[in-house]
Amino acid sequence: MKTVEISEPKFSHFIFSDARFSWIWLLLRLYVGYEWTMAGWEKITSAAWVGSHAGTAIQGFLNGALQKTGGANPAVSSWYAYFINNIALAHPIFFSYLITYGEIAVGLGLILGAFTGIAAFFGVLMNFNYLFAGTVSINPLLLLIELFLILAWRSAGWIGLDFFLLPSLGVPWQGGKLFENRKKFSPLEMLLLVMGFGLVVIVGFTLLH
Repeated sequence: MKTVEISEPKFSHFIFSDARFSWIWLLLRLYVGYEWTMAGWEKITSAAWVGSHAGTAIQGFLNGALQKTGGANPAVSSWYAYFINNIALAHPIFFSYLITYGEIAVGLGLILGAFTGIAAFFGVLMNFNYLFAGTVSINPLLLLIELFLILAWRSAGWIGLDFFLLPSLGVPWQGGKLFENRKKFSPLEMLLLVMGFGLVVIVGFTLLH
């Protein structure tokens, strides 16, 4: 079967791939990164999120979300209420640390332009969860900007650490300069890489406790 490739319009290529547009992405990155960093900083300096009373703040937030599940048009869906009751509230300390350091990591990643697409992806994940929990605030705005940052992952961090990281490390399907002799990762290597990263995260949170 013949493969048909649809060419990308010049306009979208300029916006999402051209390094000349990276100045616009820099401004958006700094704004979103600042919002996440400050949100995480407020939590990391609060004992109700990180410290002796870790978990108490998120329990209050999640219980407040559960109160929005009633009525004809509930702000919180039943499936998300199930997640809150059976998973989130069952491990409040874990999620307290996860959210706090997750916000800091996303914020710094976007400000520094380090793995911008990945940082924006996890920002989207957190924004969606806040929205699912019935909290609007500036989440829709951040979510919209982050979706565009993901689309522009090749150039969004060009004025930042991605200028060095992407050419050196490459991407999962194409190795960079550090992997010149092994351009592509096998499925097994990708699986081991993901498992190794997950193990580091689990060990890190275990040590925090």
